[in-house]
Amino acid sequence: MSATPAILLSFDLEEFDIPLEYASDLSLDEQLDVSTRGAAALLDLLDRCAVRCTFFITAQYARCRPAVVERIAATHEVASHSLFHSQFENAHLAESRRILQDISGQPVTGFRRARLAATDNQAIADAGYRYDSSINPTYLPGRYNNLDKPRRLYALTPELVELPISTMPFTRFPIFWLSLKNLPTAVTGVMSRLALKRDGYLNTFAHPWEFADLSKYAMLPGYVRRVDGDRWLNKLATLIAGWKSAGRFMAISDYLSEYDAPEHEA
Repeated sequence: MSATPAILLSFDLEEFDIPLEYASDLSLDEQLDVSTRGAAALLDLLDRCAVRCTFFITAQYARCRPAVVERIAATHEVASHSLFHSQFENAHLAESRRILQDISGQPVTGFRRARLAATDNQAIADAGYRYDSSINPTYLPGRYNNLDKPRRLYALTPELVELPISTMPFTRFPIFWLSLKNLPTAVTGVMSRLALKRDGYLNTFAHPWEFADLSKYAMLPGYVRRVDGDRWLNKLATLIAGWKSAGRFMAISDYLSEYDAPEHEA
């Protein structure tokens, strides 16, 4: 394994359907438009910072906004976030992969389930994926309890590896969009460095819709919409600068092609 830690920054590009969880009616066009506005601002920032990332994209978004996916594919890895964000069946695994490959012109080898929900490992492998990144090995009330899952990269099947979302060593405090945007940058910077030192990589993610102006969506909890738009972009730019001094930005598939997955490890 390289002595230089890897920064595996990813984004889940999906329909902005989170207001539907709070009994708000939002058309598909508006969901797509919010995500697209955020994606445009985010991609401009990533271009300025000259970093390569991974985008887990729903095939529905890709079919509706192919130009955005083509822009992403010119620099970043395209991976699957299934067919739809709010519906799932195992058949969507292969269908979404096919659609994303057709639009992006890339091989699609990675999968992340919407809302990090559990999916049958063999079904993911059978659909042609080589890695999954749907496990947040922590406890999030109302969502999941994955405290029994390994924190670090491990094999799921002979063909498939799991790359969990990074958490703090020992405490398993999650290092992902909610903590990155709500905690002081100095705090998340220290958390990131501890994970990098312990694991050799940082696997963290956010959503492009977070980088749009969310002020009109008052139904969303404050911890979701409090830091949005330019404020979140500026904070992410600061985080990226700090991460650059601590490691090397890579797409997830690039990282996995360089490093063999370890044995199952807690």
